[in-house]
Amino acid sequence: MYVFAHTLVWKWKNVLYLFPVLKIVNEFLNIMNAFQKVNEKMTNYRWTICAMLFFATTVNYLDRQVLSLTWDEFIKPEFHWNEAHYGTITSVFSIVYAICMLFAGRFIDWMGTKKGYLWSIGVWSAGACLHAVCGVATEHYVGMHSAAELIAATGDVVVILATVSMYFFLAARCILALGEAGNFPAAIKVTAEYFPKKDRAYATSIFNAGASIGALIAPVTIPVLAKAWGWEMAFIVIGALGFVWMGLWVFMYTTPDKSRYVNKAELEYIEQDKHEENVVVVDEKDEKKIGFWQCFTFKQTWAFIVGKFMTDGVWWFFLFWTPSYLNTQFGIKTSDPLGMALIFTLYAVTMLSIYGGKLPTIFINRSGMNPYAARMKAMLIFAFFPLLVLLAQPLGTISPWFPVILIGIGGAAHQSWSANIFSTVGDMFPKSAIASITGIGGMAGGVGSMILQKAAGNLFVYADEVQMEFMGFTGKPAGYFIIFCVCAVAYLIGWIIMKILVPKYKVIVLE
Repeated sequence: MYVFAHTLVWKWKNVLYLFPVLKIVNEFLNIMNAFQKVNEKMTNYRWTICAMLFFATTVNYLDRQVLSLTWDEFIKPEFHWNEAHYGTITSVFSIVYAICMLFAGRFIDWMGTKKGYLWSIGVWSAGACLHAVCGVATEHYVGMHSAAELIAATGDVVVILATVSMYFFLAARCILALGEAGNFPAAIKVTAEYFPKKDRAYATSIFNAGASIGALIAPVTIPVLAKAWGWEMAFIVIGALGFVWMGLWVFMYTTPDKSRYVNKAELEYIEQDKHEENVVVVDEKDEKKIGFWQCFTFKQTWAFIVGKFMTDGVWWFFLFWTPSYLNTQFGIKTSDPLGMALIFTLYAVTMLSIYGGKLPTIFINRSGMNPYAARMKAMLIFAFFPLLVLLAQPLGTISPWFPVILIGIGGAAHQSWSANIFSTVGDMFPKSAIASITGIGGMAGGVGSMILQKAAGNLFVYADEVQMEFMGFTGKPAGYFIIFCVCAVAYLIGWIIMKILVPKYKVIVLE
């Protein structure tokens, strides 16, 4: 009836001015139409964008996991690697990732989130697929024609095979690192565009859970692919997923103020921080840009750097070394049903982190504390959980399930910590600088990871050669115990230094 009446009045608008009653009806309909627009139900397209970030991060970590789940059982025998070779590859990946993160943030800020994200995932997907040709390239270089010949090699040829194949994998790994470096700067910038400050940690925890989901899917898919069709096919199939994501991103993403899927009510919700007291509203395109070196003049930058440097390597150690740990300590291969079940359980436990980003929102809603204070309080809570990893080795003498569950709890704590530390950047820096600061912090995290990965690889080889003893364990198990101790205390040390550098919430305003 409303539509019919409105149409009738519109068609006879020239008659309205001759009949006062109908004119009043027309005004009433206009008021009702305006009232409907003002009170229309808020769309939730921001969560669709968050889902896209989640899938991108899932693919990101799937691509990272292929090597860790195939090297010990499939690649190591073929190319005659040891832990030192693998440690070199993971450490170089980490440092290249770190260096690229430094520039990825600036690239995302310059290119924009849509194009920047497309370039990022395109490069890393190509790098993931390139791992598959490393075997063929090695065979061609040494003059062999099959994996069987590589496995049967002896003498000096073994050294050549191990070295040459390692360098081929390093090249592919560097391309992967170059692309993957753009994921988090782009995702954090998109989160700042689509969510108000109070929701950013929760949104970040959701898309950051893609890391756990990727690690969760990996053990039940990658070893199966490698065993059925060869380790090369595992890299190709997983790498191709990124190109599918790119096709969706092209059509789904634009800034919220230009998106046809975001209505006025949702846009007002997204931009609610503009109404904060003492906040000067400046459109991103009009914001004064922070120079690269200027970024290092803020204590907030250094707090983020320290938090990432101290903790990123812990997560990457769990990601890269847990499959090898299970094989070394318990003789459990990743392609065994028990191995798949253990890795799956580990990352299923880390999924608890999805609630980690919600905790600061609860603090904000209940006590009214500022976002930074709420996040630091939450991060302090999460910093205590990795201490449980200290019990991984002692309880591992009872069952492999104990260290897996404890490492999973440590991983969940890391992901909760990570969701909140990323959000501190959006809390205090202008949008034009978010990707750059995220990149700088990511670089610090990569450097910390590089140091831990290289140290771990060399330690395990050394511990095995000299049969080193530590806390009742001998050889490689002793080496793992030492690294677990480092991982356990890293978060508390990081939190204390962050709190000293930035004790209170302070928004950076560029003059």
